[in-house]
Amino acid sequence: MSRVPSQAPLSIGYRVHRVTVGTDSTPADFTRRFEEAVPPVPAARVTRMVKRNAPWQEMLDVIADAAPLGFLIYHKIDADPIMRMAGDDAFCIAYLMGNHTIAERMFRHEPATLLYAPLRVAIWGNPEGPARFSFDKPSDFFSSFGNSEITAVGRELDRKIGGLLAYLGVDVPETLLKSE
Repeated sequence: MSRVPSQAPLSIGYRVHRVTVGTDSTPADFTRRFEEAVPPVPAARVTRMVKRNAPWQEMLDVIADAAPLGFLIYHKIDADPIMRMAGDDAFCIAYLMGNHTIAERMFRHEPATLLYAPLRVAIWGNPEGPARFSFDKPSDFFSSFGNSEITAVGRELDRKIGGLLAYLGVDVPETLLKSE
């Protein structure tokens, strides 16, 4: 059951590690590989399931099938066309990437976890390469809720990002593999 917040303002400070990994690819090539590994959320299918109030197990099955590596793209932000108007020539595409069936396992304890789910990730660099992949370590911000079950899901997301990076042929930072 969700915690009911008090009416008093609450300010929680916490530390977040931004992780950036390099690749041997150009940003355009790495983006193509990333988007093949992390497909778009099947929004129309999810909407139909919501409209008919499908059982949650059906949602779990559909998303498990749609997200073989555990993640889906919810939104893509291609900043390049706008930034080029200002004379910038760097490549950067940001994504909202996640899995609402995983997010639900935190939401049930604290709906405000949706501040950080889906995750924000970015592929960036010089157009000729190499590409960089940046994200904030999920367990850092999910642990700020002070709930061990939410923190455990954050650590699971750390490992899932590590698995995605390994699948994409990128060195997995040690910080994603260890529990703190």
